[in-house]
Amino acid sequence: MSIVLLLEQTLNGLQFGVMLFLMAAGLTLIFGVMGLINLAHGSLYMIGAFAAAGTAAATGSFMLALAASLAAAALAGVIVEVLIIRRLYDRDHLDQVLATFALILIFSEGTRWVFGSFPLFLDRPAWLAGTVALPFGIEYPLYRLAIIIVGLAVAAGLFLMISKTRIGIQIRAGENDREMIGALGVNISRLYTLVFALGAALAGFSGALIGALQSVQVGMGEPVLILAFVVIVIGGIGSIKGAFVGAILVGMTDKLGGFLLPKMFGLIMEPAAATSVGSALASMSIYILMAGVLLFRPRGLFGGAGA
Repeated sequence: MSIVLLLEQTLNGLQFGVMLFLMAAGLTLIFGVMGLINLAHGSLYMIGAFAAAGTAAATGSFMLALAASLAAAALAGVIVEVLIIRRLYDRDHLDQVLATFALILIFSEGTRWVFGSFPLFLDRPAWLAGTVALPFGIEYPLYRLAIIIVGLAVAAGLFLMISKTRIGIQIRAGENDREMIGALGVNISRLYTLVFALGAALAGFSGALIGALQSVQVGMGEPVLILAFVVIVIGGIGSIKGAFVGAILVGMTDKLGGFLLPKMFGLIMEPAAATSVGSALASMSIYILMAGVLLFRPRGLFGGAGA
């Protein structure tokens, strides 16, 4: 087994992890502060990807495409929160699930109506094309390395915002006692709208970044949403730190499991059978990880430990 390939898969796991963090961070903020189960979060991821692809096709600018993904997803989040979600805060979780599932269908059909049924493609800019030489002889795609750097920078900024700023204090207080901060003069409705818009913008930005690695198509957000739920269950609901650690664990487990397990089974089985069995177990490894964490930490790694 080549050490270079192992390190490349480790970097792939880190890149996948930071992408999941951008998706899961908004989801855990929304659930932690508002107590809302938002199944439509994956649709905001899709909106960001389509907004980026459409803007890039119209202007040829990748940076404008990223800005459009943030703006479109945040605007969609504000509209949804004000018109629909605001009526669900005091409702049963089943009502929240049904309403946000309906939003998935609305967003999917609306996106298909605007952009059509065929996938779109977001080209990487020339200055992020090619590979970069890393230690140990690794030639790693420059765009994937940029995703890692940007994702870690966003994570650091989010940590600082939550822990050091006034709005971050309000968000953390809203997780623990929303009635009390309302009594202290904080506009709860405005805070909820801001948190929802922030979560939506992060999801849209994640969709735009991944849109340059795969096709942009209707329904692309739902598989990522499932993994984001796994991340916040592992990390602990409402914890940004937990979302980050959980996302990195899931990313590493997915990429390293898919790389190592077929090779391990190849030592005792025929290559074709080893690949089949190893790949099947690799696809299950994320959920095995989640079950193992919940067995010893039912509230997740950082559940109840604050942001």
